[in-house]
Amino acid sequence: MKIINNPPRQDWKELTRRPELDTISLHGIVGEILSEIKKQGNSAVRKYVAKFQGVELEDFSVTQQEFEEAEQQVAPELKAAILKAKENIEHFHAAQKFGGVKVETTPGVVCWQKSVPIDRVGLYVPGGTAPLFSTVLMLALPAKIAGCENIIMCSPCNKEGKVNPATLYAAKVAGVTNFYKLGGVQAIGAMAYGTETIPNVYKIFGPGNQYVTAAKQLVSLSGVGIDMPAGPSEVEILADETANPQYVASDFLSQAEHGVDSQSILVTTDATLAEKVLVAIEEQKELLPRKDIVEKSLQNSLVFVFDNITDAIDFTNEYAPEHLIISCKDYNAIGEKIKNAGSVFLGPYTPESAGDYASGTNHTLPTSGYAKGYNGVNLDSFNRKITYQEITQEGLKNLGATIEIMAANESLDAHKNAVSIRLKD
Repeated sequence: MKIINNPPRQDWKELTRRPELDTISLHGIVGEILSEIKKQGNSAVRKYVAKFQGVELEDFSVTQQEFEEAEQQVAPELKAAILKAKENIEHFHAAQKFGGVKVETTPGVVCWQKSVPIDRVGLYVPGGTAPLFSTVLMLALPAKIAGCENIIMCSPCNKEGKVNPATLYAAKVAGVTNFYKLGGVQAIGAMAYGTETIPNVYKIFGPGNQYVTAAKQLVSLSGVGIDMPAGPSEVEILADETANPQYVASDFLSQAEHGVDSQSILVTTDATLAEKVLVAIEEQKELLPRKDIVEKSLQNSLVFVFDNITDAIDFTNEYAPEHLIISCKDYNAIGEKIKNAGSVFLGPYTPESAGDYASGTNHTLPTSGYAKGYNGVNLDSFNRKITYQEITQEGLKNLGATIEIMAANESLDAHKNAVSIRLKD
């Protein structure tokens, strides 16, 4: 793994560039699949389930019996862990409820916002190299708390037509009943456009591979909302001489095992720590079952050494990591200086794994530098804000001339007249 010492600022933009997903080249392939699903519905979905999931499905729905069978297959300790994570995620997201405040901007002119849940949402849960049942909780629980009435969830089944039992158990405890055995582009298309048996949704949430990412981008051009742009998962560890190299290495590797295109980077003010971390990474990775994935992921990973913490923080804000672990002596003070990050983990005893599973924060986060302009999924992601206003006669007298002058100067005389005709009365 490469160590880069004190890179000049003019090189930071290039150094923080992620391994790119060429989703543009996929748009043709993905677009054809989506178009077919939009026109042919279930028959097209069945075709692509057979092609990409390797199974013939007459009915895509998970039955009540399948939910019950899955629950019997989940070990008691995993059930308890899922329930504890559910409790924390609910607690954190319930605290985000919006309280609208009426504001009198001018005497007689009152404006306010009302938070309204999105009626139909589609939640995508990947099921490729690892069953991400934690994503079920991260998406379904805030949707429920927000008050979304129709929650559609899709996750791929195996060649026997079965969805991972832990995924189904998590869906059951989160209150999801409309669950479909669909993965990839066919899942996104079915939720975006609807079929004879699957209702269309107004917004789609959830991570996925490059095909899912391309599909979400394309359906977002035709009136379907998506949670955020997404790419391969990533972590940055910002560390000084007080950091434990074994802890840092474990965080590095926990991200690397997500997938071959994941990225882990270390930004440190201590060159000796960097060397110790590299040694620890080599030792720890030998013990991992997903070693092959980790080794490929590490090819995307880098170590940066800076002479001072100011440059390290500035570089971090340029990188805008999805996950940022701050393992420094003054981690709280440094955390306050972070402007661009999806989720921040403070101190030596706060691994990224906590946020991924059970601390309560959401793990659906902006990647690829999008943390400069996007936040992760939260309760507001499942709501829309509608603005209201009420103007009395007194209010229109107070504000009317301002509106008339502005409308006249934009040459929009009908706008002006809508006020003038009222003022005359």
